[in-house]
Amino acid sequence: MTQTNPRDTDGAVDPATLKITDMRFADIDGAPKRCTLIKLYTNQGLVGFGEVRDASSRTYAAMLKSRIIGENPCNVEKIFRRIKQFGGHSRQGGGVSGIEVACWDLAGKAWGVPVWQLLGGKFRDQIRIYCDTDSEGGGRDMGKALKARMAQGFTYLKMDLGLELLIDQPGCLSAPLGFLEKMKEYKKTVFSTPGGSIDPRAMRGEAYDLFNTAHPFTGIHLTEKGLDYLEQYMADVRAEIGYEIPLAIDHLGHIPLEDCIKLAKRLEKFNLAWMEDPIPWQMTEQYTRLGNATTVPIGTGEDIYLKENFIPLFESGNLAVAHPDVLSTGGILETKKIGDIAEDYGVSMAIHMAESPIACMAAVHVAAATRNFMALEVHSVDIPWWEDIAIGLPKPLVDNGYIDVPNTPGLGIEALNEELIAEKLHPDFPDAWAPTDEWDKEWANDRQWS
Repeated sequence: MTQTNPRDTDGAVDPATLKITDMRFADIDGAPKRCTLIKLYTNQGLVGFGEVRDASSRTYAAMLKSRIIGENPCNVEKIFRRIKQFGGHSRQGGGVSGIEVACWDLAGKAWGVPVWQLLGGKFRDQIRIYCDTDSEGGGRDMGKALKARMAQGFTYLKMDLGLELLIDQPGCLSAPLGFLEKMKEYKKTVFSTPGGSIDPRAMRGEAYDLFNTAHPFTGIHLTEKGLDYLEQYMADVRAEIGYEIPLAIDHLGHIPLEDCIKLAKRLEKFNLAWMEDPIPWQMTEQYTRLGNATTVPIGTGEDIYLKENFIPLFESGNLAVAHPDVLSTGGILETKKIGDIAEDYGVSMAIHMAESPIACMAAVHVAAATRNFMALEVHSVDIPWWEDIAIGLPKPLVDNGYIDVPNTPGLGIEALNEELIAEKLHPDFPDAWAPTDEWDKEWANDRQWS
């Protein structure tokens, strides 16, 4: 199906009669994980771009095709309210969210304005970026890697600090014998395919169940030696980068609340920007206990679907940073609403983003239009071809630690680089934009009341 630029239709775009006619997908690998790109086609030649959450399934979006065909994509919230019952937390929110993003792209293209303008205008012209940073070795090595980020212009940093640094250090962890070995075996298997994609053959068995055991139930504890190791690691990092630049930490590991408290107390002197996802977000009372026990700011939210599910954490008074992912929350408008509610509770908002430039630009528009926004994550700054997926954006997209907010219609993406997408297709989905007719008439009585 031919992709048409919004203004290549003789100016005959009529937003009032715009209708969705088709939805198709392309799965690419290694950006940094598998990403499912969405195209929504219309009766007037406009094409909207969306995306399912990273490492998810296109089925979460495809199953909704019959609910949106024939609808006017400019009625974004009407469509969202029709399909939001089919979303769920984390990757299960990716289908609803991706469709919502594509509708905003179409609405902006149809009316000739950027998405941020449809959200009420912008608070900033540039979006501050932070990026996860990997490093082999000790804290000094990580500090040098972060120092290199600073040299690239980044003014906000994040790194991992937790169980994975200790798993090969003798005497640093206590766990049921054999548990850690099975977790390592599972992780090695599950990410064994190119681009870090998940091998579905590993998504079963005892090792899978162990790896997916929630934090309070693993029996893993940090020993005093382990706490000493992580404290020294952080001291070595700060010795390299100084104390002036904000530094957040992530991936503590599946350790219980009490160990999170012990670690947080050890790290208070290092002036952390936030400690991310220390425990499952649903365990609000544990967040309250953690927040009351430490002065380290606490952040979570990348796996939360819908604004109302953030409210218990806000009401607890112990969340310093809301950290939603646009492709899990329900989309662009829902993420803005989350930011606005967070502001009412005195909470700032950073945005998680580990997908293609489509998701990145959706987050950019939210960030521009939300007052209490702080920083946007980009997981792909070291992937040389990542920004080439989208055509029409500035090059480089991330420039001196920032992304410029576009003033062009929709998300600001003119087209997708079809040659590059063809080159990067996931082997399980070798055909880009193949017909999805099998989903045209998927039907059920969706009403949730009698």
